[in-house]
Amino acid sequence: MNILSLTNISRNFGQVTALKGIDLEVAPGELRAVIGPNGAGKTTLFNLVSGAFPPSSGEIRFNGELINRLSPEKRVHAGIVRTFQITEVFLELTVSDNLRVAVETAMHFNRWPFISAAKRKVVQERIDDLIESTQLGGKEDRIVGELAHGDQRVVEVAIALAMDPRLLMLDEPTAGMGDTETEHMVRLIRHLHDERGVPMLFIEHDMNLIFDIADRITVLDNGSFLAEGTPDDIKGNEDVQAAYLGGAA
Repeated sequence: MNILSLTNISRNFGQVTALKGIDLEVAPGELRAVIGPNGAGKTTLFNLVSGAFPPSSGEIRFNGELINRLSPEKRVHAGIVRTFQITEVFLELTVSDNLRVAVETAMHFNRWPFISAAKRKVVQERIDDLIESTQLGGKEDRIVGELAHGDQRVVEVAIALAMDPRLLMLDEPTAGMGDTETEHMVRLIRHLHDERGVPMLFIEHDMNLIFDIADRITVLDNGSFLAEGTPDDIKGNEDVQAAYLGGAA
């Protein structure tokens, strides 16, 4: 069974149709990319899946369950976790404290004024695991606002991982990064995909990155489905070349 299924999804904003008749599926463990020109509907699609607003028509199913009207909070607890194009972190806190907030929230410990020493140990072990998984070792006591942009993006991914995602949605994970930072993020995505089997749905404008790491690619154009397939399929698709790749092979 697919972990995520969108069937004939449309979304209207007044007289404007942002998405129309979109079908999309994400299989367990799949790395699925969504691409398209500006205004293609990529962010609207992400907002529909993460629960920012419901579709105007169609169905969204997560692990077979209809989630059209499920709140964003309940979707997170169900396992749908996303990052944003603009980094969402606590800039004034350390890396560890950012992760502590996320871990305690995921474990529902944030509801209590105090937690036991045993629970604090569990939280710290989870923080240590996240720092190791995301290669943030040595930076755990740094104030996030003082870190380079690429490291801040990695912290955001670590926060998302703290929620134990069953589907991780990454909105332009390498936006604003230099080559070295991009390479680090690519290694992280590969690690999470290969070692942990986390299925991902991501938006990205770096076509070399997309073609390098995606299992399958969905292409949107002007709110409509344009094409879908493997990176090789998309590279050779004339409609995609005309609409998005500028005619490049």
